[in-house]
Amino acid sequence: MPLFHLSKKLLFPPVQLAEPDGLLAIGGDLSTERLLLAYQNGIFPWYDGPEILWWCPDPRFVLLPDELQVSKSMRQLLKREAFDFTVNQAFESVISHCKTVSRKDQDGTWISPEVKAAYIRLHQLGYAHSAEAWHEGELVGGLYGVRIGKVFFGESMFSKASNASKYAFIRYVQHLKQQGTVLIDCQVYTQHLESLGARMIDREDFLSMLRKFALSEP
Repeated sequence: MPLFHLSKKLLFPPVQLAEPDGLLAIGGDLSTERLLLAYQNGIFPWYDGPEILWWCPDPRFVLLPDELQVSKSMRQLLKREAFDFTVNQAFESVISHCKTVSRKDQDGTWISPEVKAAYIRLHQLGYAHSAEAWHEGELVGGLYGVRIGKVFFGESMFSKASNASKYAFIRYVQHLKQQGTVLIDCQVYTQHLESLGARMIDREDFLSMLRKFALSEP
C-alpha cells in the first residue's frame, strides 16, 4: 500500500490503508488540533528519524480497567503505600524522564523537544495527564498520556526504582476507573503491560469503542 504524506490540511487517510505494521502516514505537524484528531481516530505519532510517523496498528494493545491484574507482591506494596502517588503534579518532569530514562520495552529517544512541547500544550489545555510515584520526595516513576472522553491513550512511562512505574500505573488505572474511563490504549505490545492485564483486540473493535467513548471535551 502507498505511504501517505500529510499536507497542512487537517486530514488523515482511512486507517484501513495502513501498512501491515500499522504505519499509516508521514509528515504533518504536532499541532493540538492534529493530535486530537489523530487520537480520536485511533492514530498516534511515533518518530523514527526526523519525520513524524503516524501509526494505527492492527490488532491494538489495550487494557480494560475492569481487567487490571495486580500481583500479590504489588498488592502488598499498594497496601503499605510503598510510594507516594500523585496525578498531574509533575507533568513536565515525567515527560522529561520518559525521554531520558532507559526502559526494557521501549526506547525513549523518540521524545524530541517538539514532541515534549506539543504534549505540554495538551497538558495545559487539559488533555494530557501524568501520574507520579515518589519516594522520600524524589520522583522515581510515572507515566503520561492523553485523555479524551472516557478513553486514556497511554504514551510512555519510566521507572527509576523497582516497581515504581508499575505502582503508578496500577494506581492511575484505579483512579481512571473511578472517573469513568472504560478503555486504556496501550498502543503496542509490551510484556510489562501484558502482566497487568493488557491484551490485543481487533482494530475495528478498538475504533468502534473510540467512536462511542472518545468524544468528550477534557
